[in-house]
Amino acid sequence: MSIWGKIVGGAAGFALGGPIGAFVGAMAGHAVDRMRSEPEEGGDSTKQITFTIGVIVLGAKMAKADGVVTKDEVAAFKQVFRIPPEEMKNVGRLFDRARQDAEGFEPYAHQISRTFKDNPAVLEELLNGLFHIAKADGTVSSEEVVFLQRIAEIFGFSEIQWDRLHASNVGPDKCDPYRILGVQRSDDDKVIKAAHRKLVIENHPDKLVAQGMPQEFVDLANEKLAAINAAYDQIKQLRS
Repeated sequence: MSIWGKIVGGAAGFALGGPIGAFVGAMAGHAVDRMRSEPEEGGDSTKQITFTIGVIVLGAKMAKADGVVTKDEVAAFKQVFRIPPEEMKNVGRLFDRARQDAEGFEPYAHQISRTFKDNPAVLEELLNGLFHIAKADGTVSSEEVVFLQRIAEIFGFSEIQWDRLHASNVGPDKCDPYRILGVQRSDDDKVIKAAHRKLVIENHPDKLVAQGMPQEFVDLANEKLAAINAAYDQIKQLRS
């Protein structure tokens, strides 16, 4: 069964706890009762559902951060998650409830951060998905940038890591290979090679697969890994 069926249909047995569990409980009610009465499917299932609900909530609240939710932002959310037509209404209910206001996103971000504290690739892909939603209406507002930066802080990303993420997604130099790798033009070849290797290891799609993440985010990770490798190749060509 798809992740959406597990969330809204009660096919997964899990006890999420925290604000995400409370959110699901408020929305699903009887479905959650059924979930809790069924056998546990293991940590990977719990992590997958925690991640997916977390993205729904943060994506909805982020789209509302600048005071308006556009059709483009909603459409972008549907692009990040390829939602089956039969589950669209249920997921829409979750998204609509979460976007009621832009306040109170921090507890959700903290729970996701704790769940994936040992896998920064998952957290980074989540942020990339949120950037995708923010860019959907043609511009990323200052309110959305503040929102995303606060999430990055909760996730434990340094200023350098945030700068790399921001620049690669919406910065004027987002095609600059040095910014994509988070290095300086003055860095020597050894430093740049080490930075590239570190990013490849941290962002390899296999890490997301091992965590049981939705296929949509594995696909995003593949695209990101390709961009990281292309940036490194470009730097090598520039220096040859």
